[in-house]
Amino acid sequence: MEILWFLFTIGLLVAVVGPYVRRKRGGIRQVAPGSPDAADPENYGFARQEQLDIRVPGPDQDLMDALGNVQRSGTWQAASGLLAGTPREGERRWQRVQAFGGAAALELAQQPGAGAQWLKAWRLEAEKDAGGAQVHAELLVQQAWRHSGGVGSDDHRIILEEAREACRRAALLAPGDPVPYITELAIARGLAYPPAEFDALWAKVIDRAPEHMGAHVAALHYWGAKWHGSREQADAFSHAAAARAPRGSLLAALPLFALYENLPDVVLVGSFYQSAVVTRAVEGALYAVHTARPDDPMLAHVRHLLLLFLVNMERWAEAMEQVRHVDGYVGALPWSATPDPAASYAVHRALAVAGYEANGGSPATLPH
Repeated sequence: MEILWFLFTIGLLVAVVGPYVRRKRGGIRQVAPGSPDAADPENYGFARQEQLDIRVPGPDQDLMDALGNVQRSGTWQAASGLLAGTPREGERRWQRVQAFGGAAALELAQQPGAGAQWLKAWRLEAEKDAGGAQVHAELLVQQAWRHSGGVGSDDHRIILEEAREACRRAALLAPGDPVPYITELAIARGLAYPPAEFDALWAKVIDRAPEHMGAHVAALHYWGAKWHGSREQADAFSHAAAARAPRGSLLAALPLFALYENLPDVVLVGSFYQSAVVTRAVEGALYAVHTARPDDPMLAHVRHLLLLFLVNMERWAEAMEQVRHVDGYVGALPWSATPDPAASYAVHRALAVAGYEANGGSPATLPH
């Protein structure tokens, strides 16, 4: 654990000095703050670190409007109306349920017993509203994973068991909706469902939304070596999904998520990011990005993960292309798995800018 905190401290240091690197073809080195040779992300119109939105992976103005409404007014109708008008089979409904649940969990963590009154009113005044039931289940999941005593603690287990019951109640209110079952995937991981029980849950998900990228990413965590599977099982799951994915589906990027899921805490081999397995996964994800619909809600998730790998591979121009599309929002892996998502993203963005300029790039040469 100490080495992880050490690495995180080094990351924050890079976030501070990252803008102060000299643009030198073929390499990157630090220069004094304020130097005219400093590579500055703001020269590209990128958001300042303190302006980065950690709640969502990309823009969703309707969500932001509804979330702002419920938090200002303390009423739930805007959230209910937004979810009622969001197709249940798609990625966006799942993301919006996560956002509302996450906002409620954060409010309760900051104001125990007093936060998220809008969600309490929603459940009391419209107990048969499927959207409210789904947000409540998601709230419990996020409380368990983010604000309990940690994996293995009694609080973690008790909250997850409560969340499981909430998911099942939510599923009864909307039998064809995959969201309660996708939410339960995180519960299955935390409560260590046996493989047969997990497979039965997964069957309910894919019966309702067979190409749901967010669901596949959630299931992949279960099959990873850090949880209840192995590197081989995670790879098999991801490659099988990618192989059956139709053109335009982001499932072709799933092997990159499997690779990330099984990354060691510290990569000590310098050639790792130039290896064939990393290159294949990155190329598959780039193909998925280039063929996906521009409005696919999961597109930003893939771009965020690509940024991590492309920076480490020193593929600067392609890394900058991802920044250009996602900048301003950091509510996605890999940043959301760190103690400070905005700082983690800012580190990689600064390195991308520095590498891009070290090899002849400039704001004028970056496409808009």
